[in-house]
Amino acid sequence: MDVDVEEGQEGEEGEKEKEKEEEEEKEEKKEEEEEKEKEKKEEKEEAEEEEEAEEEEKEEKKKEEEEKKEKREEEEEEEKEEKEEEEEEKEEEEEEEEEERRRRW
Repeated sequence: MDVDVEEGQEGEEGEKEKEKEEEEEKEEKKEEEEEKEKEKKEEKEEAEEEEEAEEEEKEEKKKEEEEKKEKREEEEEEEKEEKEEEEEEKEEEEEEEEEERRRRW
């Protein structure tokens, strides 16, 4: 009878040990899953930040290009106006010279 009682206690202890190991495994799996989820979330956030930075860079580039274009257009407009003024002055000078010649004749 003593042997049976002893074997029963060992069986119970074995069962408890097994249950404990199973619980520990479950806990480890749970922690691993949580870690994976955390990593996924971080990767997603990094990707979003990267995308945002790229968008900002694109916008900045676009803005710079527009400013360059505007500046170039302004410069071209100024050059055009200067040429027109020069042409007008030249024409006026020629007219004055022509008038001078007529007076002399």
